[in-house]
Amino acid sequence: MSKVNDTITATVRVVTGEGFGDADGGRSSLNNGTAADENPTLQVSQANFTANVAGATVIAGKQGLTTPWTVAIDSDGGEQTGTGVLALVPAGPVTVAAAYFNQTNLDNVSPSVLAGGSLDGAANLATLGLLGQAGPVALNAWYLDMEDTFDTFTVGAKASFDVVTAELKYVDVDLDNSDVDNNAIIAKISAKVGPVGLGLNYGKTDKDGGLTALTSTASTTLLGWTVNMHDKADADMFMLNANMDVMPELNIALNYNTVDYANDSEETEIFTQITHKMSKNFSTYVRLGQYDAEENNEDTSDSFRGRLQVEYKF
Repeated sequence: MSKVNDTITATVRVVTGEGFGDADGGRSSLNNGTAADENPTLQVSQANFTANVAGATVIAGKQGLTTPWTVAIDSDGGEQTGTGVLALVPAGPVTVAAAYFNQTNLDNVSPSVLAGGSLDGAANLATLGLLGQAGPVALNAWYLDMEDTFDTFTVGAKASFDVVTAELKYVDVDLDNSDVDNNAIIAKISAKVGPVGLGLNYGKTDKDGGLTALTSTASTTLLGWTVNMHDKADADMFMLNANMDVMPELNIALNYNTVDYANDSEETEIFTQITHKMSKNFSTYVRLGQYDAEENNEDTSDSFRGRLQVEYKF
């Protein structure tokens, strides 16, 4: 990010990894055998200008898709981008968000059920959002349309009271070539008392369809570690979390996630996570846990899993 003048800022985001933004995420894979030394692939995921004029913010160029159905920034590679214009304009008690993109990378991340196949990255995408505050409650409403593919809306409210934060959201997706209802209700509540935190999330999708996001990490669906309700019909998902700050920079958490959905399917996971934040831009965590899945009352997966992640942002 670089300041051009008093009103305009230039932003260029460079990421490493082949296929960054794909459904499976980009990774820098270097040969560790007998081959010659290699260098990781670099890609420019964002290149845009931001103008701040009279309280309004306008971003023009290649940028992350900042909508409830997408993820604009993701260090694991699953971010959605597009080329276009985004404007945030204060209007009395609300802020109006409007954006138009004439191309995106959504053809790499969409579920196969959309449009009878994958999305078209060349399709136009437009979105409109209203953001407001009523006392301790933050309110939002969004509408998004992708040319000849689908349109969707979501409304939500989030309130914070001392140690408790609660959120409620409804989302509906209407596919242009299908009469299947895709909608979901998502409720979240969390509390933080001293070093101890507790959280409970619940999500429910329509009995006919549960495709309410363009990626499983978006805010219009629920995702644990592996367990999620993304594109699952007739789903009921619960997420339980208990965590404690052992030290200001060290947190230990226990998570239990479960989802029941169509065809007598069920997925369950329980895992612990130890997170260490050495500084605001350098953190690492270790996960260890058990994942189980079954369909028609028969086990389909039973595995013990682990993950180590080290992340440095600059």
